[in-house]
Amino acid sequence: MTTLPTPSLDWKTRAITPTAAVACVRPGQHVFIHGAAATPTPLIGALTARQDLEGVRLWHLHTNGDAPFAAPGREKEFRSISLFTGAPLRAAIAEGRADFVPIFLSDIPGLFLSGQVQLDVAFLQLSPPDHNGLCSLGTSCDAAKAAAETARFIVAEINDRMPRTHGNNVVPFSRVGAFIATDRELHGHGSTTETPVEARIGEIIADLVEDGSTLQMGIGGIPDAALARMHGKHDLGIHTEMFSDRIVDLVASGAITNRLKVVGQGRIITSFINGTQRLFDFVHDNPLVNFYPCDWTNDTAVIRKNPKVVAINSAIQIDLTGQVCADSIGDRIYSGIGGQMDFIRGAALSRGGKPIIALPSRAMGGKVSRIAPQLAPGAGVVTTRGHVHWVITEYGAVNLHGKTLRERGEALISIAHPDFRTELRHDLCNRRHFALT
Repeated sequence: MTTLPTPSLDWKTRAITPTAAVACVRPGQHVFIHGAAATPTPLIGALTARQDLEGVRLWHLHTNGDAPFAAPGREKEFRSISLFTGAPLRAAIAEGRADFVPIFLSDIPGLFLSGQVQLDVAFLQLSPPDHNGLCSLGTSCDAAKAAAETARFIVAEINDRMPRTHGNNVVPFSRVGAFIATDRELHGHGSTTETPVEARIGEIIADLVEDGSTLQMGIGGIPDAALARMHGKHDLGIHTEMFSDRIVDLVASGAITNRLKVVGQGRIITSFINGTQRLFDFVHDNPLVNFYPCDWTNDTAVIRKNPKVVAINSAIQIDLTGQVCADSIGDRIYSGIGGQMDFIRGAALSRGGKPIIALPSRAMGGKVSRIAPQLAPGAGVVTTRGHVHWVITEYGAVNLHGKTLRERGEALISIAHPDFRTELRHDLCNRRHFALT
């Protein structure tokens, strides 16, 4: 039996400075940057401190913290390519200083594994090596696992505070070409105060969740509000692309057992997490939480095997035919396709599943209806009208699946804000030549 090399107790003596660690990057290379809570900020800082680079392409999902590589004036040196956009890159993309790729989360690892994007270097943040000589990808496995497997050279930040997590997210210490050693807090993401609208939407969602359901949810006020109202449920399971702190509360209450799941029975399955230190402590060395690459967690063939999959996703706007925009405000990129379509379809194929799009009825301080006659010019369709099922606002829930265009429009108007219903009804009748009733 082959024995993995065991790092000596003084492995930290091999650590080098951030400046030395990033010296391997050459002009014109393709570099992957670990994201979310695992964003390797010291390595990014050292890379952007260099003045001798040109044409370096930086591939990443949403990163936390500053993004100095996308600052004005750095365009010739670095080209950021977001596979899912967060706040630090929105302005740069809108101003043409950075790029965005519309792509399903489930398809991102394939960019690297297929060789379509040939990575030269991967910047990763890892947990310290264990006695078997293995590090973990900690809080974010997602596409980082594929990057770790395919990049010619790995530069790591090995952080004493990075949780050691379980699943298919191991990186052998021997694979790391250069590393820095840190002991710093991870980038956190705290919850916001719940609004009355979020509370009401959360209540409606929770009412749709049956005992024994398998949940997928994102981060934000609406998923948090829904989860906060599920403590009385029984035998819930989690199979999701990501989760945050509210799941810890549900586990503590006994509502989550994962007992009835088919895939990952008895375990929480995720691809990455984003939250506070409490969440990071929860996943550290917890064998009941397993991290997997997002091409597996978000594979509809995997998702559909679990019973009663409830996929809770948000939207920026939805038109009266059911087309859902979730990645842009008009033509201004806000986030990305992410895993919405993966789980909306996976939930629809699950026995007893419920794909849900949840959104407040209004935006811009109440001036604009999020349910619109048509999507804003330039807006992208993330979930098509053929895939959409449940749509929820604070005014109720409607299921559009199998409904005609007339029935869809009428159903959506019934959950629009009352201030906009008359206008929406007139527009529906004019566009579709329906008679007013």
